Amino acid sequence: MLEPNQYLAISLRAQRQQRGWSLDRCAAETGVSKAMLGQIERGESSPTVATLWKIAGGFNTSLSTFLEPTPEPDTGPLYRQPDTLRRQPAGDGMLVAPLFPFEARFGFEMLELTLLPGYERRSEPHESGVIEHVIVQKGELELLLEGHWQPLAPGTAVRFNADRPHGYRNPGKAPAVFYNLIHYPAP
Repeated sequence: MLEPNQYLAISLRAQRQQRGWSLDRCAAETGVSKAMLGQIERGESSPTVATLWKIAGGFNTSLSTFLEPTPEPDTGPLYRQPDTLRRQPAGDGMLVAPLFPFEARFGFEMLELTLLPGYERRSEPHESGVIEHVIVQKGELELLLEGHWQPLAPGTAVRFNADRPHGYRNPGKAPAVFYNLIHYPAP
């Protein structure tokens, strides 16, 4: 299995080459500097989750596209264990476990996200039609929707249009864990 930075480097280069984009075009589409994109492709940089989202948005694809390969279709039941998938792709306060990476035939990805105490992440709007489903498993989680932070207790589920600014934060002293099913509209 490849290290996360190695997979990210290979995946970014492959996505760029599939589209015939130069690094300049990729920078224009993603809003990430050409220098940073080059460092990522060489495996020299661990971008923040925010940067990964910008890259995914620029390519009009899912976050998990850059985290691990798409599972093989029709191989029977797919069992996934968050403890073996969880990683901190950017070294910041968010851990990501791609429980079910994006598959076009389903139109969604499902992530387990862990926010360390005090972590806050404000998300740029995703592409039009992207819907997020959040289910809080444990800890204190606040969700920024329509300009207001909403406290969510464990067990709370919320669905919202993610093509608007939104965010997540953990105001508590223990990790906050939630599941995020992100549905992407068909191209």
